[in-house]
Amino acid sequence: PFLLREDEDAFKILIATDIHLGYLEKDPVRGNDTFATFNEILEQAQKNEVDFVLLGGDLFHENKPSRRTVHSCLESLRKYCMGDRPVHFEILSDQAVNFHFSKFPWVNYQDGNLNISIPIFSIHGNHDDPTGVDALCALDILSCAGLLNHFGRSTSVEKIDISPILLRKGRTKIALYGLGAIPDERLYRMFVNKQVTMLRPKEEEDSWFNLFVIHQNRSKHGATNYIPEQFLDDFLHLVIWGHEHECKIAPTQNEQQRFYVSQPGSSVVTSLSPGEAVKKHIGLLHIKGKNMKMEKIPLETVRSFHMEDVVLADYPDLFNPDNPKVTQAIQAFCMEKVEMMLDNAERDRLGNPRQPEKPLIRLRVDYTGGFEPFSVHRFSQKYVDRIANPKDIIHFFRHREQKEKNESDLNFGKLVRRPSEGITLRVEDLVKQYFQTAEKKLQLSLLTERGMGEAVQEFVDKEEKDAIEELVKFQLEKTQRFLKERRTDAEEEKIDEEVRKFRESRRKNAEEEDEEVREAITRARAHRSEDAILASASSDEELMDTGIKASGDSDDGLPSTVSRGRGRGRGRARGARGQTSAARGSSQRRRGNASQEPATSSRTYKPVSVPAKNMSIVDGMSTVCP
Repeated sequence: PFLLREDEDAFKILIATDIHLGYLEKDPVRGNDTFATFNEILEQAQKNEVDFVLLGGDLFHENKPSRRTVHSCLESLRKYCMGDRPVHFEILSDQAVNFHFSKFPWVNYQDGNLNISIPIFSIHGNHDDPTGVDALCALDILSCAGLLNHFGRSTSVEKIDISPILLRKGRTKIALYGLGAIPDERLYRMFVNKQVTMLRPKEEEDSWFNLFVIHQNRSKHGATNYIPEQFLDDFLHLVIWGHEHECKIAPTQNEQQRFYVSQPGSSVVTSLSPGEAVKKHIGLLHIKGKNMKMEKIPLETVRSFHMEDVVLADYPDLFNPDNPKVTQAIQAFCMEKVEMMLDNAERDRLGNPRQPEKPLIRLRVDYTGGFEPFSVHRFSQKYVDRIANPKDIIHFFRHREQKEKNESDLNFGKLVRRPSEGITLRVEDLVKQYFQTAEKKLQLSLLTERGMGEAVQEFVDKEEKDAIEELVKFQLEKTQRFLKERRTDAEEEKIDEEVRKFRESRRKNAEEEDEEVREAITRARAHRSEDAILASASSDEELMDTGIKASGDSDDGLPSTVSRGRGRGRGRARGARGQTSAARGSSQRRRGNASQEPATSSRTYKPVSVPAKNMSIVDGMSTVCP
């Protein structure tokens, strides 16, 4: 056998990515799917007695998960990851560097106040990435609670140094590298400019098994909207690639760099596309010395998903566009296809009682050639009680044939049928496309499409309501300073020309434009923080004026001014950090001494009127295109 079950030199690691807790949590049929599968993943970790769990990002589906989602996650982690089973590996690296952004910069199982049996290490993904005034994410909440170790976080946008977590079990040593999700275009540019460095241990550099977990586009979505595998260092042995949902968990070797890549895929279907129809797995990774073995574990609680494509033009004997009853014939044909997929789903469910009863079904119908689609709504009513996604069963699309520029050239668009579904539309791309195709009077003359696109994305994805307005103000101020420095004559034509030149120079300097967007977002966050303080002060004043005391206040009376004390606790756990002890049992846990130093200050607020900041996206854009 490759490894003995209780080999003291071998690591056993459970690998999973893209769990997307909370996806469709309000759906009456599918609302519990992500929670059930997360429990199954942790059950497998407990059953196989793994050394730790490694997650590749997107543990949560939403950047700000609901109370139910967070509660369910905490419940599962406490149930499966806490206990007296000793952890048999040690941390050799400086944990203050590995977890530098945390208030508790050490691995959770070495905290004397916690009893962790299965440590979890995770990077963040693009769905649950840090945001807000303090740049926090949902994983930071779990990390602060001591239930998860969040690593691979980069705060710099100019240079990234990836320092590994150094693990040792017996004679096997692992250098665990991680990089949380970063916008692909930015990270691509940083790789090209040699701004990403993977640090290596100084001692016995070649004795480590180098494991890297990343959460980026692996498949090419644009010129720079992905990360090519050849960008990664060739000293790596295995790359765990998150973000891509298609399960390709069996390690495949990169012929150029010689390392292996494992793409675990998601544990829940979040889009009705071909990649999601592949059977879902998690991995049990065995590492001994420089050798590895990935054991595939099929997930039993994942809802079955079946899909099929139909091209009506391929059935000339069945369908004639000129036949007045052709639509009814198409509908009957589609019903037959759906019934066949339901039969296949029922067969798959035999012997697996943990699989949800209602499957996901998708039939994509290409009606090119003069056919007309039938009513999808009426069709879906027949399957409400049998299918989990009745409203999305049928997807009609027409294949667009591109005109040939040269008759001698092959038109690959004709040879390959590509349904419109499955193409990911990004906010910044839509903004860029809008302004490039807009009328001349609506096109941007001061701002750039790229900067505006990123600001709109912050507005939509991260709810930074002032992002657009602050970007406009920032770029306007910068342009005004430029014109003053150039001492441009007060003639409209000359001013327009200088502005155009200035805009073009900024478009070519991507780093400068990134800096502008970051400054605008920082301003927006600062404004939001100020508004929260002002709103709180205003609320307190109103309570004083009416003589109403807020519930939960321990003071007996309120003074004429609101005085708030600020307490700051400072504590640091002392003791084991993992440099000396190879195993930790319940009797070996060390408690840290915590001391608190209260500091108080008072702040007096006056009644103020808080301006409304809930700007809609239309209002935001109106500041650009009046």
